[in-house]
Amino acid sequence: MKRWLNVWRLIPLFAVLTFVLTGCGKENLTTLKPKGPVAQDQLWLIGLSLGIMILVLITVFIIYAYVLVKFRRRKEHTEYPKQVEGSHTLEIIWTVIPFVLLLILAVPTIYYTFKLDKDYTQDPNAIQVKVIGHQFWWEFEYLNEKITTGMELYVPTNRIISFELQSADVIHSFWVPALGGKKDTNPGSGAVNHMYLQADQEGVYYGKCAELCGTSHALMDFKVIAVSPEKYDAWVKKMQQPVAVTANASEGEKIFKDKCIACHAIYDSDKKGIVGGKVGPNLANYAERQTVAGILFNHTEENPAINPQLLKSNLKEWLADPQKVKPGNLMPNPIKIEGSKMKDDLGLNEKQVDALVDFISSQKLQ
Repeated sequence: MKRWLNVWRLIPLFAVLTFVLTGCGKENLTTLKPKGPVAQDQLWLIGLSLGIMILVLITVFIIYAYVLVKFRRRKEHTEYPKQVEGSHTLEIIWTVIPFVLLLILAVPTIYYTFKLDKDYTQDPNAIQVKVIGHQFWWEFEYLNEKITTGMELYVPTNRIISFELQSADVIHSFWVPALGGKKDTNPGSGAVNHMYLQADQEGVYYGKCAELCGTSHALMDFKVIAVSPEKYDAWVKKMQQPVAVTANASEGEKIFKDKCIACHAIYDSDKKGIVGGKVGPNLANYAERQTVAGILFNHTEENPAINPQLLKSNLKEWLADPQKVKPGNLMPNPIKIEGSKMKDDLGLNEKQVDALVDFISSQKLQ
């Protein structure tokens, strides 16, 4: 009876474990479904190491069960069994076999370590992107194309993307599970890491910060949007030479220039170009962003197209109380909030926030 009680106690443990493992199944957010050569190589190494460990485990269990049954003590046994310590044969066997297994694992591991650490910063055929981690968002600067985006990284398929990784504040870790492993972004002018990734298929790949970096570490999401080379070239051209902004809201634009442009860059209808600060994410072409603050989706699972009303709703939710959506971020409160820990606010009223939402959601470059 007590034995059955012990079994029942394990049920909650397995239930929690099942719940945790469900997070590994989301499409384009798992290392088990690689969508690029880097992730494929790393999955192969994972499979090799798991295979060796499982082989050793099964072998040990079989030997253990065999010895347990064959050499169990019987009634007729009245003396100690024959001792085998000092057997050179056994010592050679259990020394050589682990050494061979370590070689089988070490040789490909060393090979792929150097292969996946290759520096493509001087490769003329690679897309050069500087990644800067902030609390709690990601900045992507295309070095050759002279484009800067926030939270969304556009890349062409079947082309190497070379990353220069830095941090503006604390240590973050850049990770796109479906495309490859993680690497830290460190603070300091000389603390630059490099890595590369490649997407073989078009799609949206979810990225994460894999280093505990503050209150909203778990909310520091970003998207890698892989498109065909033709679509990528069209996107670059649109970002480099914006010619119009749809439905320009003059009141909201005036508020933005007065309150927001010191931190955020955006398309300026007067100067016909993208101007503004780099403290916060670049908001140019914001109406085509898939998320607000990286976590409020502007579309539904049933319909991947951007929903303008959902975009406005998410923007208003964010501007109403940024700390509620993403605690610990550096965004001032647009509206004065009683009890807020922020040192200052933008001093806007709800009507002005609505005008600001109309302006930002109109940022769609043609």
